[in-house]
Amino acid sequence: MSELNPISGKTLDFTGENIDKLKGLFPEVLTDGQIDFEKLRLILGDEVNDKPEKYSFTWNGKSNAIKLAQQPSTGTLKPNKENSKSWDATENLYIEGDNLEVLKLLQKSYSEKIKMIYIDPPYNTGNDFVYNDDFKDNIQNYFEQTGQVDHTGNKLATNSESNGRFHTDWLNMMYPRLYLARNLMSDDGVIFISIGEKEYANLKKMCDEIFGEHNFITTFIWEKTQHFGRQKKNYYSNADYILAYGKNLKSNGDLKELLVEKVKTEHEDAPLYNASNPVNNLVFPKGTVKFNIDDGIYKKSTDSKFELQETVEVLNGYNNTDLKIKFSSRWSQERILKEIDKGSVYWVKSDIFSVRVIYGDEKTSLESPKQILFTNSNNPMCSYSRYGKKVGTSDEATSEVNKLLDNKLFSYPKPTSLIEYLISLIWSEDESYENDFTILDFFAGSGTTAQSVMNLNAMDAGERKFIVVQLPEPIDKNINISSLSQERIRLAGDKIAQDNQLNKEEFDNGFKVFELDTSNIQKWNADSENIEESLFAMENNFIEGRSNVDIVYEVLLKLGLDLNTHFEEKNVDESTVYDIAFGNVYIVLGDNITHEVANYIAEKQKEYENENPSAVFNDNGFKNDNEKLNAIEILKNNGFNEEQLMSI
Repeated sequence: MSELNPISGKTLDFTGENIDKLKGLFPEVLTDGQIDFEKLRLILGDEVNDKPEKYSFTWNGKSNAIKLAQQPSTGTLKPNKENSKSWDATENLYIEGDNLEVLKLLQKSYSEKIKMIYIDPPYNTGNDFVYNDDFKDNIQNYFEQTGQVDHTGNKLATNSESNGRFHTDWLNMMYPRLYLARNLMSDDGVIFISIGEKEYANLKKMCDEIFGEHNFITTFIWEKTQHFGRQKKNYYSNADYILAYGKNLKSNGDLKELLVEKVKTEHEDAPLYNASNPVNNLVFPKGTVKFNIDDGIYKKSTDSKFELQETVEVLNGYNNTDLKIKFSSRWSQERILKEIDKGSVYWVKSDIFSVRVIYGDEKTSLESPKQILFTNSNNPMCSYSRYGKKVGTSDEATSEVNKLLDNKLFSYPKPTSLIEYLISLIWSEDESYENDFTILDFFAGSGTTAQSVMNLNAMDAGERKFIVVQLPEPIDKNINISSLSQERIRLAGDKIAQDNQLNKEEFDNGFKVFELDTSNIQKWNADSENIEESLFAMENNFIEGRSNVDIVYEVLLKLGLDLNTHFEEKNVDESTVYDIAFGNVYIVLGDNITHEVANYIAEKQKEYENENPSAVFNDNGFKNDNEKLNAIEILKNNGFNEEQLMSI
């Protein structure tokens, strides 16, 4: 082997991936390298519906919307450390750009890694910004759209009801984004989508097609305001809808029950731990705590969160002696005893002794169905999250944002309490991961989801991460949504840390900012009138002005590594070596690469002893062909497979 394997400038080939899956399931349908659909039809038999009349949900442009979702992106995500907060410490991401292209760029690195998605897309009321995607070049289209403002600052890309394609344009925008979002969801993942009444019916049909009718969980109805009355000829709408779908309810049968109906215990339960509350010494009398751990004697411990102060005996699933424990509790000793009088029981599910309360009949009798989210605290059916926080209204959300930003530029934001309610529904019998997962919001708006994640982490010492995506849509002459929402997240994070007296080591209130841009890698311009100029440009593989770190992050995405992957930089000879994920990948950049780089990498591999390492080189950066050949041979002799030696 004298050459390196080139990395494609495009993202994952979705069509090719799906064809490979089909070949794996039905190898007999492959004829001369192509799929024989007639043979596939014969194999599937009665499962194929070829009747001339059949139910289908369609609209003008649907086929192009499907193709658009499958078309690879030629863009990349450029790091912006200047606009970030706590870059080196945070695992949260803020991505600025067209969410369609961003979702494509995340496909390989975040496939099946997202436990929860929440989005609040345009409701198509006639005044919303609606993305006008371009099948030919959506990256260039993105740059053009983000500048679409007239001389008065009004948006030019609204979807007015007078438009003959009013519903069609909205459907064409939403379909490819939801299609791509599904790929990112873990098998037990769930998506929540807020929507108004205008597009509810269309969204439900579209989601049934993309996620499957059998994966529909429920529709939540959120009482967004307490203002009632009439509006023109119609009744005033005081509610929004939230559709919930699972990725695969068949393999996760408990999900629908957990989200919609009562938890498996007889009554509703909630944790007593809250990091923002003072540390209390609590005593739970004999027989009042139910245990999901083995009977036996448990000695006192000094766990950082739950300190067992005296030995406790568990017999027949209950505490046979008083349970004396010290932790940050939202309830006092007095409240603990009062709840026992009401019939409440306490519950410990693991040997870390995190105590939960199972409410008694008095609490249970006032519960509302989880699908209807009442927000009036005077209503006995008012909705509260598992953490005891009331679900708020849109007016409360506006007040919440204005207190931080001191302006009224955001229209109808969602309250953090609503998103916290939805996030708190994602839980498991295994406490080890109920508060440690990734939440994606690709219509980030004012940044409510990001703040909600930080709020919950402060409450229960969780390690949830957020990925939020937002178009830099102008909302005033000199302000766009993404810059304003980033500021909101910064201020909110500081306030949460201050209010809860949390330091950076125990609480992540930062975020890395990435921006959608064209690829760092040069591509041949066949249409250029100046051939000599194009040839000269191709001598350098990279776009002028791009940094090494820009290139490293693009390679990470191409290789399927996430944007929080650790890497270290080392100068070797006249080149720069990036050691990615402790020797799993090496990226070598520079204009005078020699075989000394390969010697350095070989030595590092002896330290790491990784089984299948990769190396990526700037192909035009080698000092000469001999240095390139020597480097390849050195790496092959030190455990690198040929297919793992790549170039950009």
